[in-house]
Amino acid sequence: MLVQRLGAPSDFDPLLARVGDARVVMIGEATHGSYDYYRLREQFTRRLIAEHGFSFVAVEGDWPDCDRVNRSVTGAPGGAADPRLALECFERWPTWMWANAEVNRFCRWLRAWNMERPAGERAGFHGLDVYSLWESMQAIFDYLGEEDPQSLEAAQEAYRCFEPYGKRVEEYGAASRFVSARCEEEVVRLLARTRAHAASDGPDAFAAWQNAEVVAGAERYYRAMVRGGPESWNVRDIHMTDTLDRLLEHYGPQARGIVWAHNTHVGDARATDMAADGMVNIGQLGRERLGRDGVVLVGFGSYRGTVVAAPRWGSPAEAMVVPPAREGSVERRLHELMPERAVLVFGGADEPEWITGTVDHRAIGVVYDPTFESWGNYVPTRLAERYDGFIWCDETTALHPLPALSAMGEMETYPAGV
Repeated sequence: MLVQRLGAPSDFDPLLARVGDARVVMIGEATHGSYDYYRLREQFTRRLIAEHGFSFVAVEGDWPDCDRVNRSVTGAPGGAADPRLALECFERWPTWMWANAEVNRFCRWLRAWNMERPAGERAGFHGLDVYSLWESMQAIFDYLGEEDPQSLEAAQEAYRCFEPYGKRVEEYGAASRFVSARCEEEVVRLLARTRAHAASDGPDAFAAWQNAEVVAGAERYYRAMVRGGPESWNVRDIHMTDTLDRLLEHYGPQARGIVWAHNTHVGDARATDMAADGMVNIGQLGRERLGRDGVVLVGFGSYRGTVVAAPRWGSPAEAMVVPPAREGSVERRLHELMPERAVLVFGGADEPEWITGTVDHRAIGVVYDPTFESWGNYVPTRLAERYDGFIWCDETTALHPLPALSAMGEMETYPAGV
């Protein structure tokens, strides 16, 4: 194991050396509301783009919302001149995950960097997630209405199938236990039409295809969710990994991508108790599809601090105190051994047992109750197997949400809020 004290962006050099020729770098976070994670992830990402030619950032967010950001940062037609305007339009709770000052600073940097380059060399910003069924359906209507009115019928059939359930897609999931209520056939027809366009058209057609894939993934996700268990989690992470694969193909054979998501998605599930529960994630799937040298997984952790989270699903965000990590955890050991900030790169002989054996590792979602620390919020983890590198912040502070136009809550994901 290599340890580098972290004080400036240049201190990421050992981690960049570990990246090497990897096509994908997945960068996690132990919470969805810590300023320090977002800021350090931004610094590392800037170096990946500016010095190593990475092609895009793909985040744990909705495709339609992130597509508005992508249009802004790449200077595409119709894109906002200031990325903040796009970020403030994020509609799905928890809006603060991406509509915050830290992401805004990165997106403004990315736009400035892109504007100095030809259109074909600009780095994009995309969403990987599966939730935006209605928003993606509307985006498909908008595209087909202008580009291919004859294909509108397939989109309208899919819309009519979901329409009886309104925006309460969980009601569709419950009804889909009866075969006659399922919308699979309509969604398959919609996918076939948009895929055909994407094969021969430009970025707008690709975005429409991806929105159709979101509709298909959401249909599977909400149908699986009502049955309980790990299936809906797996549908979601497989969808995110498939989206990443499509982005790599879309950007070309030399494309390299960066993923921003929670540690629970980024860290290889096989090095945690998730595997015993039958769960997979994008870190595991990335290694399986691209090989151990084709993807680099980077985790985050801290000992204590403050975080933006919510006490219940859909409730307003608030700054909460994160208590000191519990005895025997990875975070407690790092607090005792490491500088205030450090980069760890795993590998080599004679690594200590606390990174090769199974140790509790804290995970805080968008829903958080600090009083659960004595028995929850930790994932049994083999740290050096779960990640290739790790960024340590002994104490973190809460991030800074932007005002959002809407913050309507939706049904909770499985497991809670990551």
